[in-house]
Amino acid sequence: MRFLKEYGFQYTHSRGSHFYYAGAYKGKFHQVTIPLHHGRSLKPRTLKGIIAQSGIPKEEWLEK
Repeated sequence: MRFLKEYGFQYTHSRGSHFYYAGAYKGKFHQVTIPLHHGRSLKPRTLKGIIAQSGIPKEEWLEK
């Protein structure tokens, strides 16, 4: 979530264990859903979906 905030994404709301962030990357609006189940890590496929929703290239995620 910190990574998204660095790119200007803002928390919009939560519903249950899911947190929603909205922002723009290169002029395009994106909404990102992040599931947070306390004590559990994100599965690789879930992380891949978050990266896709953000519109931010995977390479930039890997640099951070």
